[in-house]
Amino acid sequence: MNYVQEARELLAGFKGDAYVYGPGVLARCGEVATGLGKKAAVVLDRFPGSEAYAAIIRNSLASAGATVAAEIVGARPNAPLEDLFRIRAEIEAAQPEVIVSFGGGSTIDAAKAAEVLRTLGGDINQYFGMGLVTEALKQSGKKLTPHLAIQTAASSAAHLTKYSNITDRKTGQKKLIVDEAIVPAKAVFDYEVTYGAPLELTADGALDGVSHCLEVLYSAVGKPNYKLVERVAVAGIGMIVNSLERAIVSAGDRDARHELCLATDLGGYAIMLGGTNGAHLNSFSFVDILSHGRACALMNPYYTVFFAPSVQGPLEVVAKIYREAGVATPETAALSGRELGVAVAEAMFALARRIGFPTTLGQVPGFGPQHIERALAAAKNPQLKSKLENMPVPLTAEMVDGYMGSVLLAAREGDLSVIRNVARSAAQTS
Repeated sequence: MNYVQEARELLAGFKGDAYVYGPGVLARCGEVATGLGKKAAVVLDRFPGSEAYAAIIRNSLASAGATVAAEIVGARPNAPLEDLFRIRAEIEAAQPEVIVSFGGGSTIDAAKAAEVLRTLGGDINQYFGMGLVTEALKQSGKKLTPHLAIQTAASSAAHLTKYSNITDRKTGQKKLIVDEAIVPAKAVFDYEVTYGAPLELTADGALDGVSHCLEVLYSAVGKPNYKLVERVAVAGIGMIVNSLERAIVSAGDRDARHELCLATDLGGYAIMLGGTNGAHLNSFSFVDILSHGRACALMNPYYTVFFAPSVQGPLEVVAKIYREAGVATPETAALSGRELGVAVAEAMFALARRIGFPTTLGQVPGFGPQHIERALAAAKNPQLKSKLENMPVPLTAEMVDGYMGSVLLAAREGDLSVIRNVARSAAQTS
């Protein structure tokens, strides 16, 4: 399969003219913003070399007839509450007609949530969950300020999605707004901005993209849009599995970088088609010890074994990708059920080891029993129940300790045999 061509066709169907991407497109951001507003508040990530990009954004907006009312420093990793409140106050002071964010997922997520708070007021906690922003907008008759999101990393695809992740650093817990109302009106992603990305960020972001595709694929079994989800997931996972090691080994391999950008965008498309589940849910409780993408990548092999009896079709698809990339053994073609899940998990471990990623929670500095306790408590939180509901093996709060607990213990030790599968009837399996 030509994954690159497939990805471009899928993205065209997903975003159409509202999305401009590829190398060298940053100078078009003013053109893209045309029609959204003339008075801009620009929320900017700061990183080595970012000032040159900021100048391109300023010049492009000016050429399109827009003025910059404020330049606001973006958010730190995981979008802490403190940064959210600061950005909200600075946007309020600027009174913009359009918000322009330039950054990775944390800054884009913070800009989304800051505008929700600015427009609707209240406590941020009242918007965590699904569809609560839309409900509040309907009741108030208000509208959010249009948002142009400019992505800087092949990772979360926050520039394309309805998600905003915000972290309370005091509790070490991340929570999530899920709402169509916060999808940026338009988006830009200049691949050249990623060329100098540190190798750890490159790997973390790419495996976050795998997690988006993989988790949505697992949860799409039996749903009407399964075939579309499979197309998106195969192209996204296929590009990352085949290009990630090249991007790590040779920082100058621009084709590999471009493929990671395309693939993680497909991860964004995937999470607009369906939902993530176990690995993402647990990652929200590991923010003090792991980046988001790394946490998801670490947990997904273990959830693959847990879900295996219910996701035969997706497992066969994923196993084929890893086989063709030379990561999984030919014998996986003859396996099924839990055995196939274990083989796919081992292939994920093999790729992780090639790029220097941890494969167990026990290998992570700072990990302790409190992280498992926090993850189990979070799984029972009604504000995060969408993750439980999105599992191909749905869990009730009463089942969390026994079943999710076994997955977390397996991840702590690296022992797949610890994982308990939920008994399911033949009619429920795939």
